[in-house]
Amino acid sequence: MKIRTRKFIGTIGLLVLVVVWSLLGMAFAQTPWLAASRLAQTIFYVVAGLGWVLPAMPLIAWMVRPDAPTA
Repeated sequence: MKIRTRKFIGTIGLLVLVVVWSLLGMAFAQTPWLAASRLAQTIFYVVAGLGWVLPAMPLIAWMVRPDAPTA
């Protein structure tokens, strides 16, 4: 697969990841036990804010992988 195609697919994948991650984060942030504790809110927002990076890293590495040499 050419790098241009991988970048297109990866961009769509990253957009889907960010939208789904943010929607799940907003839904989870509304739980009563989380709303009752400032400490739990702080931990949740730090983890939710940085947590999307871990699934995005392999996708980005795949996107920028160089094309296989053609013979």
